Amino acid sequence: MNPRPTRPLPTRPAGYVELARYSSLGRFWTCLGGAERAGRQITLMRGDTPDLCRRRVSGYALPGAALLLDTDRVTQALDDGFETHPALLALLAGDPGPLRAELNAHFELRLDFVLAFTAARDLIARPEFSYVPLVRGLSDLPASLPLQPRRLARDEVHLLVQRACGLA
Repeated sequence: MNPRPTRPLPTRPAGYVELARYSSLGRFWTCLGGAERAGRQITLMRGDTPDLCRRRVSGYALPGAALLLDTDRVTQALDDGFETHPALLALLAGDPGPLRAELNAHFELRLDFVLAFTAARDLIARPEFSYVPLVRGLSDLPASLPLQPRRLARDEVHLLVQRACGLA
């Protein structure tokens, strides 16, 4: 794999968040280099050539990130198909504390993302964040429960990408 891709994406694809406007190819390389030094896995996107400025970065996880959970989505899923669990019953009663405590104890937020650089000199990322169990089967939360982070602001995504790349 070419460690220094040089051909920017022609346009910004849908689903990507702008991290920096009027950025540089050097900044893109710095992010990839930092991620590699931090032990992250950097892979080429399927269908991309090695010189294209787009890479998937994975392998960074944030423990104790239950505060970022999209509780509205969980509540909506419980309205559609009721599940019994003490933390879920408390959530339906308006108290997300027990569910967040369960998540902090048994799950971590995996922060995988696609980092790219465009011809318009924008550094962009497509977050692929998800909660994963620390040890499968340890938590008794239903497997069908949609444990996803809330929609994060651009600055929050930027900070998490910088942390994953070892730059913050």
